[in-house]
Amino acid sequence: MSSTTDMTKDEATPLLRRRPDKVRNSKLFLAVFSAVLGNFNFGYSLVYPSPVLPVLQGPDIDPRLKMNMTEAAWFGSIYAVGAAVGGLGAMLLNDMIGRKMSIMTSAVPSSIGYMLMGGAFNLPMLYVGRFLTGLAGGMTAASIPVYISEISHKAVRGALGSCPQVTAVFGSLTLYVLGPFVSWRWLAIAGGVPAVLMVVLLSFMPSSPRRLLSLGRERKAEDALRWLRGPDYDPRPELSGIQHSIRVQSQVSWSEFGKPEYYKPILISVGMRFLQQMTGITPVLIYLETIFIKSKVSLSPKYGAALVGVVRLFSVLLAASLMDKAGRKALLYTSSMLMFLSSLTLTITSHTTPCPGSQNLTVLNNVHNAVVNGTAVLGQSDTSILPVISTMVFIFGYAMGWGPITWLLMSEVLPLVARGKASGLCVTVSWLTAFALSYAFNLMLEIGLYVPYLLFTVVCVLCLLFTAVCIPETRRRSLEEIENYFRTGRTFTITSRSPSLLESTERHTNTR
Repeated sequence: MSSTTDMTKDEATPLLRRRPDKVRNSKLFLAVFSAVLGNFNFGYSLVYPSPVLPVLQGPDIDPRLKMNMTEAAWFGSIYAVGAAVGGLGAMLLNDMIGRKMSIMTSAVPSSIGYMLMGGAFNLPMLYVGRFLTGLAGGMTAASIPVYISEISHKAVRGALGSCPQVTAVFGSLTLYVLGPFVSWRWLAIAGGVPAVLMVVLLSFMPSSPRRLLSLGRERKAEDALRWLRGPDYDPRPELSGIQHSIRVQSQVSWSEFGKPEYYKPILISVGMRFLQQMTGITPVLIYLETIFIKSKVSLSPKYGAALVGVVRLFSVLLAASLMDKAGRKALLYTSSMLMFLSSLTLTITSHTTPCPGSQNLTVLNNVHNAVVNGTAVLGQSDTSILPVISTMVFIFGYAMGWGPITWLLMSEVLPLVARGKASGLCVTVSWLTAFALSYAFNLMLEIGLYVPYLLFTVVCVLCLLFTAVCIPETRRRSLEEIENYFRTGRTFTITSRSPSLLESTERHTNTR
């Protein structure tokens, strides 16, 4: 009897050690792909005004749709208002109907918004359509990172956590590439296709195991983990760790949010989303072609925007490959420095180059057309390529760190009990900041491009300081370990392996 028992223990130990090798990620990747189609839509709709605004402000547009500078500012920025409302809605929906259903629900305002813009015959239809696509973007931004983090295991969570940013960038690139060849109405109609595909695919995907366990559906949670990890995976240790985490953080009152384990990760997440938007990424992407026209670049603004989109996609893919190798903080430092250097260069070059007001936009368009058609020879000041190169470096730096890592860290550090509401709060703060900055950007252009660029330069310095002082390194840490760090940690940097909830539950499983 004793030898049999010993043999069972000896066999059990290598079985547990081999368990990670038995994880199969193919279905997990399919679930992530299904979810991030919502981020594709988000990236596509965010930069929709870039090729569309020059048309809507041009001489050939229907007078009922023609926009002046103020109306163009509203069209560009009202998306952020919708995203803020969507973030607030996600605060409720994430906990009421779950992460997966919140993502699927976002397809409704997205589809209606695209139809309104595609068939618009007056400005209110364009504004409402733009607002609704922003509403969908805010919902997906608050729900998709949380869903991905909760269905992923820590070996691939860093790479998969960057997928929302990758697909958002790919969506923006798709819009930039289609812009020179497709009319603005068909651009809107094409935007509704990914939302429909997302709903179809997600209907076959499992809900978050953490969500299911919080509802007391242990059997469904186990089935979801087996589906996500493969038939040879033993889900019991992971389920035990999640259950332990839920028990520790259940029934939290408002007064308890004053504890460091709650307010620190929430403040870090909110601070990162605020600084992310204050770098100027949203107005730069929305008004990219307008910026290139005002900068008098020699390259056609449409093709310059597409080139920037390619650089952005390459950099975010590079960041995804380095996420679990270089670590989050190293990439954030690199990102902040690249953005600082490029925005400083743009400040200097734009300050030495006169930036005409809105009354000269038509003249600049004529100059641009002359360059493209080869009917004019311009001076050196009209053919500078430096703004394009500096913008590419700025986008490269952002996509290397402050773009994807902000999304990933938000889903990693937020406490489980407050993750739904806190992620909605973060998205709301982010998009209210984006709205204010996007609207003010047009006003600052009347003074000169150097004004917003100088602001972005100062913010990049703040990003460096925030990374050094406030952000913990979460690379290769389970969600339970991260929660345990904020519960017991003494510094903002994890320097040694702290006792994890997962390890304690695995030891409990071994002794049973």
